[in-house]
Amino acid sequence: MTTGTSGTPLRVGLIGYGLAGSVFHAPLIATTDGLALDTVVTSNPERQDQARAEHPGVRIAATPDELFDRADDLDLIVIASPNKTHVPLAGTALKAGLPVVVDKPVAGTAAEARELAALAEDRGLLLSVFQNRRWDNDFLTLRSLLDQGELGDVWRFESRFERWRPQPKGGWRESGDPAEIGGLLYDLGSHVVDQALVLFGPVTQVYAETVVRRAGAETDDDTFIALTHANGVRSHLYVSATAAQLGPRFRVLGSRAGYVKYGLDPQEAALREGQRPGSGDGDGWGTEPESLWGRVGSGESPLTGGGRPAPTLPGDYPAYYAAVARALVQDGPNPVTALEAAAALDVLEAARRSARDGVTVTL
Repeated sequence: MTTGTSGTPLRVGLIGYGLAGSVFHAPLIATTDGLALDTVVTSNPERQDQARAEHPGVRIAATPDELFDRADDLDLIVIASPNKTHVPLAGTALKAGLPVVVDKPVAGTAAEARELAALAEDRGLLLSVFQNRRWDNDFLTLRSLLDQGELGDVWRFESRFERWRPQPKGGWRESGDPAEIGGLLYDLGSHVVDQALVLFGPVTQVYAETVVRRAGAETDDDTFIALTHANGVRSHLYVSATAAQLGPRFRVLGSRAGYVKYGLDPQEAALREGQRPGSGDGDGWGTEPESLWGRVGSGESPLTGGGRPAPTLPGDYPAYYAAVARALVQDGPNPVTALEAAAALDVLEAARRSARDGVTVTL
């Protein structure tokens, strides 16, 4: 196994070619300088054909074991398989001497995440967690507004990741089997909790409500999480598959002004449509029209003209894998550490306990 020499791309093995693997990881890996998508692991013949068509020349392996048998030919393993496989596959890759990127959630428990982090540290290997929503356009814009002091002291952070999917789609993400680590709390909740921790730091108290609303659904599909941060900020986080009317993605209230932003970052939709970073005219990746910009102001609703438009910064999912490449080749910082992911899992576990027992959990 090489560690990447100047001018030689790092060879990446990608485990899983479902939504996460095919829509997010493979396109971003393939368009990142210094990385080369070497092998895709999937046992599904249709997905094998899809991978060959979308990434000509890529190797195909039917099982992770086939990939690990070639460990010396690879420089990085990316795990985009179902949640329950994350811990065993990451452990196997690290023990084989390979750096690892794991899709969120890295594990089902914070303890497992910390065990993986300790293994990676012991082996001197990168273990990074794919938290792409840190590079959403609205999140980057909000961070900039906060850095500039535009809102004053933040009092409350409202974040919504809502969808209208009245019919369950089935599959492991909606399974009631705890071993599958499904449900919205761990799926979309992983994003909104991570963002809250990045913005406002550690949490001291967690309260949550989880509901199974849809007929035939087996796990939570409408969830609310309230966090009290150590610095006094209150985060109210909503994730839902049953929201008939979508609320603002962000509503952030401060001592000087508030910021309200509707709509989702456009990068996922672009990737689903087959667009790739750097391939568009004018390199407009991650940008949105002015009509979708959020507004900053006080005293009046943004929907009735209150505040001023706040230009939305471009979203930048490619920045994650660019940082991974720098971490491996130039000893740059890990863009998302497993210990950061473990802190988010502490909150998610507390939320699950709060919802189950009807109590506020102190961390």
